[in-house]
Order: sequence, then C-alpha cells, then structure tokens
Amino acid sequence: MEVSRIRALRGPNLWSRHTAIEAIVTCSEPECTLDRLPGFETRLRARFPELLPLSAIRHEDAVSLAHALEFAALGLQEQAGCPVTFSRTTQTIEPGVYQVVVEYSEEAVGRLALERAEALIRAALDDAPFDLAGALKALRDLDEDERLGPSTGAIVDAAVARGIPFRRLTQGSLVQFGWGSKQRRIQAAEIDSTSAIAESIAQDKELSKRLLHAAGVPVPIGRPVKDADDAWAAALEIGLPVVVKPQDGNQGKGVTVNIVSREHMEIAYRAASEFRDDVMVERYLPGHDFRLLVVGDRLVAAARRDPPHVIGDGVHSVRELVDAVNRDPRRGEGHATSLTKIRFDDIALARLAIQGLDADSVPEPGRRVVLRNNANLSTGGTATDVTDDVHPEVAARAVDAARMVGLDICGVDVVCDSVLRPLEEQGGGIVEVNAAPGLRMHLSPSFGKGRPIGDAIVDTIYPAGDDGRIPVVAVTGTNGKTTTVRLISHLLAQSGLTVGMTNTDGVYVGGRRTDSGDCSGPRSARNVLMHPDVDAAVFETARGGLLREGLAFDRCKVAVVTNIGMGDHLGLNFITTLEDLAVLKRVIVQNVATDGYAVLNAADPVVAAMAANCPGQVIFFAADPHLPVMAAQRAQGRRVVYIEDGAVVAAEGEHKHRIPLSAIPLTRDGTISFQVENVMASLAAAWALGLDWAVVAGGLAGFASDAGNAPGRFNVFDYRGATLIADYGHNPDAMIALVRAVEAMPASRRSVVISGAGDRRDEDIREQTRILGAAFDTVLLYQDACQRGREDGEVVALLREGLAGAARTSEVEEIQGEFVAIDRALERIRPGELCLILVDQVEEALEHIARRVAEG
Repeated sequence: MEVSRIRALRGPNLWSRHTAIEAIVTCSEPECTLDRLPGFETRLRARFPELLPLSAIRHEDAVSLAHALEFAALGLQEQAGCPVTFSRTTQTIEPGVYQVVVEYSEEAVGRLALERAEALIRAALDDAPFDLAGALKALRDLDEDERLGPSTGAIVDAAVARGIPFRRLTQGSLVQFGWGSKQRRIQAAEIDSTSAIAESIAQDKELSKRLLHAAGVPVPIGRPVKDADDAWAAALEIGLPVVVKPQDGNQGKGVTVNIVSREHMEIAYRAASEFRDDVMVERYLPGHDFRLLVVGDRLVAAARRDPPHVIGDGVHSVRELVDAVNRDPRRGEGHATSLTKIRFDDIALARLAIQGLDADSVPEPGRRVVLRNNANLSTGGTATDVTDDVHPEVAARAVDAARMVGLDICGVDVVCDSVLRPLEEQGGGIVEVNAAPGLRMHLSPSFGKGRPIGDAIVDTIYPAGDDGRIPVVAVTGTNGKTTTVRLISHLLAQSGLTVGMTNTDGVYVGGRRTDSGDCSGPRSARNVLMHPDVDAAVFETARGGLLREGLAFDRCKVAVVTNIGMGDHLGLNFITTLEDLAVLKRVIVQNVATDGYAVLNAADPVVAAMAANCPGQVIFFAADPHLPVMAAQRAQGRRVVYIEDGAVVAAEGEHKHRIPLSAIPLTRDGTISFQVENVMASLAAAWALGLDWAVVAGGLAGFASDAGNAPGRFNVFDYRGATLIADYGHNPDAMIALVRAVEAMPASRRSVVISGAGDRRDEDIREQTRILGAAFDTVLLYQDACQRGREDGEVVALLREGLAGAARTSEVEEIQGEFVAIDRALERIRPGELCLILVDQVEEALEHIARRVAEG
C-alpha cells in the first residue's frame, strides 16, 4: 500500500461540505480485497479493538486496504475525542488506485490521524506492535494545542449558530468573523472595538482603581511598593490583612491574598515580582470572591470563585488529597479544560503553614484546607454560578466600572459577603477590572448552570439579523467564466459597491489589480473575503482549486454555471467524463444559500440538471424560451432569462424586463452568440442580487469587449482595413463559439493563429483545429511558451493532424513562438480580411497587438 498526494480540503468540496483530508492510496492486487489477506482484520482489531468491523462495510466493490485506512483514520480521531463523522473511499479508473477522504476538525490532527492510521495498517500487515495508547495521546495533545480555547470557541460556536462565517487568522485565538467590509475580529474575549487605552488602564491596577473611585465605585485602598520591606510597611499603613499583586497582571498570576505575617509577605512579594517589576499592596476585603462579566452595557453572568482547597478525610495527607482532586478529568494544565489542576508551590505551602499544616499533614475528616486564597480558576479554584442572585445595584456598579475603564467586554472582580445586597451596605468593593476575561467559569462552572456568553458577545458584535456576510457570486463552467465574472462585477460596481473579483487574470478590488496570474482558486478568494473594503465578491471558480482545497466560502448568494458542453481538461485528476466534471462543477450549486439562486444554462442539459441540487431557487437562461426546461420554469411562474425580438428578457410570471441587444455593445447587436449567453448569465445574477434594473441596463450599455474590460475575450481591433480578433479560447466548445461569431462578421478571407495547451487530451487538441479547418482559409500553428508535459513539437503535430481533410483550410504554416506568429499573420493580412488570434500569454500578446495596431 502506498499513500500519496495528501491534500487538505478546507471548504465544501467534491465529496461533502466537511473539511477533510484526501489521499491517493495505491494497493497491490492482493490488497484490493481483504479476503486475500488472511488474518489481517483480526490482527488489525487486536491492535485497535474499537475499530468498526470492516466486514460490515457494504460496497459494490471488494473491501480493500484503502477502506481499512479510511476507517482507521476516522476511528482514531473519534477515539481521541474529535467531532468527526464523515469518510469515504472511492476506486478510480486506475486499477488498485483509490481516493480516500476522511473528515477532520483540525487540519494538523487530521493529517496526523492519517499518518498513524497508515502505521496501524502496516503493523497489522506485518504482525508488528502498534502503540494505540501513544497514538491516541498524540492526537489528543495535538487537538488540544490546535483547537480554539473554551472562551474563543464559545464565541465562534455562537457565531456559527447565527450563520456568521469565521476564519482563524493564527494558530492562536485571533479570529475573523464575517467577510469584506462587514468583517469583525476577536482575540479570545476581546473584540476589535476594544480600545488599546482601555486595555492599558485595566492592566494598570492602581490607575484603574483611582478611576473607579472617582466614579463612585467602592474599591480597596492601597499603593505601589518598591520592595518587600516597602510592601510590609504599606501593609502596616493600610492595616492587615492585605493583598499583594502585580500592578499590571491577569489571570490571577502572582496574586496572594489575606497576608497577615512578614514571612507570608516575603513569599507573596517574590511571587508577584516574578510576573512584573511593579507590585502593589492593597487592603484585603473579607468575604467571597465574585467575578461579574459585563458585555456591552449589561451584566451577563456572575460566578462565585472559591480558592483551591481539599477536604480532609483523616486518612490521606494534604498532598495525596490534592493528587486525588487533580485526577478529576475536568482538570488540566492549561485553559482548554473547565478546571485547572491545583498547584503545589511555595504559595500553597505558605498558606498551609498559616493553617498549621504542611504537605504531609493528614487533616481531620471534614476539615477545609485552603491551598491558596486567590480564587482564580487558572490557579486551581472552582466557580459557582450566581448570575440570578446579583442585586441590581451590584450589577450597576459592575457596568459603571466597565464603562469607566472603557471595556466592551469586562471581567469585574468583586469581594463581598454576598451579591444579594449592594456593595456599600456590606463593605464590599471592586478589586480589579480585567480586559479579555476568561469565560470558562461562566460557560462551564463547577456548580450551577452555564451561561450563553458567546451569544451575548456575538450579539454585541453583530446586531440581530446581521450575519456578517457580503454578497458572494461564484461562477464556473467550461467557457465564458471570466467574461461573466467581469460583467457581474461591473454591474455591482455600477450599483455603488466596492467589488472584489478573482479570475484567471488576477485579483481586483475596486477596479485595482492587487494580484496577477491565474487567481481562480480558493486562496485568492479567501484573500478577497479578508479585504476590509469589499462590499461584494465575484469569484471565478475553476476546477483545479475545487479539487485542491474545495471552496473558499461555506455558501454563496449566487452560483452561475455557464456551460459544460464537451468539457475541458478531461482526463486530469481522475475527472475523465462529462458526468465527473458536472459533479465537480455543481459543488457551487450545492452550496448556494437557502435564500440564494443558482443561475443555470437551460440549453446545456448537464447544467440544467444541477437545479435538483440547489438548496435555494433557480434562474434558468437560454436564448430559446421554448426549450422544455424554460417552458416548465415559466409555467411555474419562476425566473427565466431569454432572447425575444432582439432583446434580453427577464421574466417572472407576468412581469418582464427587456433590454435591447443593440444597447449591449458586448453582443455586437446580438451577433456574437456566446457573448449573448454571457450577458444572460450576468443579468440573471444581477437579478438574483436584487440590483436596480436601470443600473443593470446602464451597466450593460457601458461594458465593451475590449482589452480593458475583458482582456483576451473576443477583443476586436481594426488594422489597416482588416479585422483582428484576440481571444483566449482553448477548447473545442470555445472553437465552435468563435467560429459562429466570426461567421457573422463579413470578411473576404479568414485566417487563424493557434496553439494548444499540452494538458488536454490528444483528441481535444485535434478537435480544435478540426473545427477551425472548416471555417478558416489559413491556419498558422505556433508552439506556446509552456508545453505542460508534452515533448517539443508534439502539440503542434496534433493540431496539424486535426487539419487533415479540412473542408476550407488550404494553407497551414508552422511558426516557433507566439509573437512571431502574430507578426507573421499581420504581415499577410489584407484589407477586408479577418484574422482570429488565439493568444496564450494574454497580457503580453494583447500589448503586442495593440502596439502593432498603433504603429499602423
């Protein structure tokens, strides 16, 4: 068994909507049927008993070693606690070659699971040992490292529940919600509107206390100190007991409370100074430690925090009791679990000494032994939800504190006997305010019910009804994609929106190119969705990117499929038939929003059939309104776009909008049929987006097929009385469309300049010149810059084979180099003739042609 070409599918893809790892697995002939591997499944299950029985798998084909790898990779993740459910193994047309797809929740974990599953399979094959416990531990540890922490995860979960898209920007907790101009960002429990000044104030405990005091909020008195001696002097000034803490701190690090002795002060000062140079001492307020969480302008949760402690049983030592508590599966080392393990350090030992105990003391039954007076969860404390008990005046003081500091999300630490009474009545006070507060004590308290903190934060970021999305249009097909993308983008821009666009020419934002090259994949689309200026996005969605990574988005407002025709790039990446290609292309249709539209070519049966896979509604387009699909759609009062009496018609029931083809320069009065199709598709998309009809008509009138609007898409030039047409057509369907277009244009003689892409099938390359040979008098063949795996001269030879027995072509010439071929064609052309130049290097070739035209 050989595992190769491992890919991470990071969005909706050919197989499912799940993120997944895809691998190519090649099996030897015996490995294609587990029945031919005696004892394999028994050995496999001995090493991984929880694995689902492979004999229970129902496949038309035999169960192979690839299937065993699939189930092992999924099963290892499941046993490690990862929330995964989907996997699939598909045999390709190549004997013994399979595509294995396994869902992941964290990419690194999915990759490791596949790696360990392969090791498991090999161990079972070789009857060698396999460390299952070690594999599961590695997966669990990696998953804990990779996945979002509980605070950030709760916010993300709440956003997802509201349909708000998200993207992790780092391996940490920096997350973007929404797209484009509607994006917002959080880092843990801190949102992008949080002022850096407010955060600085919260970190400066002395400054924040002064501000709160000025606002009439009760706070304990105290002052900064220089050293341990000064700290003890401050304690005596203030009056014992006192609290020592870093002046700029968080998560309770370095905080020691209820200090009553000089020895305890020495330990506490050292603990605080380990975290910050600036240390402060303040009065210790007796009572319980409460954390009140303020989001926006309201209190959303409150918890009583108890310091880490154990209860004596008269049998076990304090150390043994702590070890027993720390074995609670809810307790971990970091913040990923709901509780943290109790630490046995100098502060804990000092606290024990005050109680007359040490680590080896055996406390009597029922005695409460405190290991730390600081009640932070990060130091081993516990939390009890008291949200429903908070007195309105206490809640108001917490909100006042958050507003005084300027925090959108604020953890307010209160010490008092009870939150049932106002602080002033009981001598309580606010001892600290915290930016980016931990949320786990409110999400999963040790006692009491969890609170929907994530919902409250998301509601603060996005008001009700706002899902943070901008309109996204995905366009795919065999031909016409780029022109359709550009035209839809133009119409959106005419509506006053800043448009992000990706296509095979580059990435454009607001009409400015921000990247060049073929940018029709998901990486470029993700970059557009991250751009803060983008109000709407239009993506050319090529097959290559879909196969490599899947979609860049979870769903789109509009999906446009221009055509499938005879297909393109067949034979690559196991996409060998039109049916295979259609299944891949319809991924964008399957991921239309429920309130969105699929715009489908009704004249292409393969495309029209995709309507059944659309979760939203469908707009069919075709020049002929009488096609059965169109007639059925019209009869049901649903949206269609067609051609009638020289105009594009958009009809829904009895309502019709008409735009004359004569007012759409791209179509040349309707004579260029493939541009008419592109216009219908673009108009339907604009309709689906709810654009104003006057804006649509004006936008269509202002879009010409020139090198500026649509480079390499039927760009027409006048040259010495002759007509030049530059186009990027590169497959048989494109040749048919181009032939129809040039036949509608008068010319005394026609010539064509063509090369071929080496990554097409031999028959597809021959078919292009077979089509052109019936319509052009002269054919100039050239070899382009990149042969894409072909031998030198091989593509040109195939093109010449396609011209054998050509009905019209009488002259064929082979030329080395694209620009040399263009110059040769221009030398030969005469007034009244037409030359179609099928360019390869689009920008460079268009610049070359434009320069020659300017020279005359």
